[in-house]
Amino acid sequence: VKRAAEAETIATHGFGIRQETFALIEKAYAERGIIIFTDPDFSGEKIRKRLSERFPLGKHAFLPREEALKDGDVGIENASPENIREALNRARAATLNKRNEFRQEDMLEYGLVGKPGAAERRDRLGRRLGIGYGNGKIFLNRLNQYGIERNEFTRAAEELEKETIK
Repeated sequence: VKRAAEAETIATHGFGIRQETFALIEKAYAERGIIIFTDPDFSGEKIRKRLSERFPLGKHAFLPREEALKDGDVGIENASPENIREALNRARAATLNKRNEFRQEDMLEYGLVGKPGAAERRDRLGRRLGIGYGNGKIFLNRLNQYGIERNEFTRAAEELEKETIK
């Protein structure tokens, strides 16, 4: 991240986050806010969830897995500075109030679940919206949790459809 942006970073060093590290994150959270930016893998998502529970007003940045992959290793450190900057610029805050803007019917209508290629469509749409990849349930939660507006969603989905037709 430091190669890509002038930013203070706090590494968690995995899931076993030490109290000293939590204290550093707490200080940054209280003084200027934080962006939770974890590796795009199972462990990274577990860490994101843990940090989100403790720091609910933190923003979230997501990087597609293939942009963080090098020689079989998945990690933010493998991404290009340009991809890191793009992910940080698209960081979104989670909403504290439960939203139900999007429902399972939307996922079906836009081919994000239950159809061949649904995983790829979620991946591509998640990139465009800056909410990352997730299975159907996670993706639906992110649409609602990160304040995606209906017109933003529709526009991005239509752009993807046009790209697919070409």
